[in-house]
Amino acid sequence: MPQWNLVRLELARTPEFPGGSASRAYMLRVPLDPGGLIDEGTLARRPAMATVRRFWPNEPDQTGYLVRNGRGWAFSYAVGEEDDEKLFHLEAHPMRVGDYITITEPDGTAYPFRVVRAQPDGVAGA
Repeated sequence: MPQWNLVRLELARTPEFPGGSASRAYMLRVPLDPGGLIDEGTLARRPAMATVRRFWPNEPDQTGYLVRNGRGWAFSYAVGEEDDEKLFHLEAHPMRVGDYITITEPDGTAYPFRVVRAQPDGVAGA
């Protein structure tokens, strides 16, 4: 049975951050099936619950939603696609601790992120 989860993604190793960076991270709420994949049926019934918070040092936090577009999934912070951060093949990549997800910023720069936490949300009605 799918349930809503809180998932924390942290920047994985990059040339600029060889040890990764816990201070460059995302926290998202998403319904996951037992295999760690997004449960699209559950998400379709409660899309406003699929939220994301991006936090980066020296930048204000951004809050938005996990959205499905014609080509896949993205984090969206405002109406339109100009600010969307695309998620590489998220429809086939599970979100389990230790898994990696590639996020592409609006300028086209892609960064690897590692799932460091995935736990049931516990919010009433979730």
